[in-house]
Amino acid sequence: MVLFGGQSAEHEVSCTTASHVLAAADPQKYRVTPIGISTEGEWAIATEATEALARGPAELPPRLDPSGERLSPSVMLGEAVDQPERTVVLPLLHGPMGEDGTIQGLLELANVAYAGSGVLGSAVAMDKAMAKQVLTAACVPQARYRAFAEHQITLDLPTELADELGLPCFVKPANMGSSVGVTKAHTIEELRDAISFALTYDEWVVVEEAIVGREIEIAVIGNNQPFVSVPGEIVPGDEFYSYDDKYINGASTSLVPAPLTPEQTADVRTQALAVYQALRCEGLARCDFFFEEHGQARGFMCNEVNTMPGFTPISMFPKMLIASGMSYSDIIDRLVELALERHSRRRRNTKH
Repeated sequence: MVLFGGQSAEHEVSCTTASHVLAAADPQKYRVTPIGISTEGEWAIATEATEALARGPAELPPRLDPSGERLSPSVMLGEAVDQPERTVVLPLLHGPMGEDGTIQGLLELANVAYAGSGVLGSAVAMDKAMAKQVLTAACVPQARYRAFAEHQITLDLPTELADELGLPCFVKPANMGSSVGVTKAHTIEELRDAISFALTYDEWVVVEEAIVGREIEIAVIGNNQPFVSVPGEIVPGDEFYSYDDKYINGASTSLVPAPLTPEQTADVRTQALAVYQALRCEGLARCDFFFEEHGQARGFMCNEVNTMPGFTPISMFPKMLIASGMSYSDIIDRLVELALERHSRRRRNTKH
């Protein structure tokens, strides 16, 4: 069962991700049911995707339409549990109301196996402010930052942030991905406006120092014994790796494997594993780093972790795993295996 769409600002990215996952799932192994979630939160058996799959994966459109016959989540998941086959849910939802532990909690209550991190890992990794606190406690290097809630903002806060973190700096909503709501502020007035903009997406805001360095990413897949991919590098076409850069104008360039020395590669892979485990990730994640190699170089610094990375044609997560020896269909198979393994383990721990 593939869930896609959702109520976040990353709805469109999810609809594209789902199309490529459906196309890669082996029809000889799986009976695939595409479930669309509208921006209003309505669940439906996605008519267009279901009909396209019946004709063959090659008939799938590049972006799936989440509309179709509406059903309540409880009925849909209850019917899935009652099927004679083993059911695995791939919650291909990005951002809030999908990647933040909410859907994961629903699936736990429904007693359904699902791919990806559990409630805690999903929630902590999604909230950049909380993730940074956890990674600080785990002694993971990061850029300097401040996190605050809307009710904590004062008139002097932008000036304080500029003095502490310097200008330019980055302003982000704490609970959002795909660079949605992110602004690079060059002046105190821009910083003030950027905070107001970030607050339209979340009530918590993270402000970070601007790092002059390379953007290095790592794919991790696994539960108790994760596999860490070769690193990849993003060369932004925009001033930073923005939403438009990622999904609209295609101006960015990806290098897989990243041009790093063997020692640098080993270092960032070790750090990615430490981050993955510190945040209680399972199933899969993409760990993003800044690499500062000039001036007073601090080496690799964790930027953020995405527990349900994109699977679009330009997405780094599948590219890095494919460069590490896996095929696209291998990735799907592995996610299903990991979901079943985790579900079995969790059931053993909760049956008393």
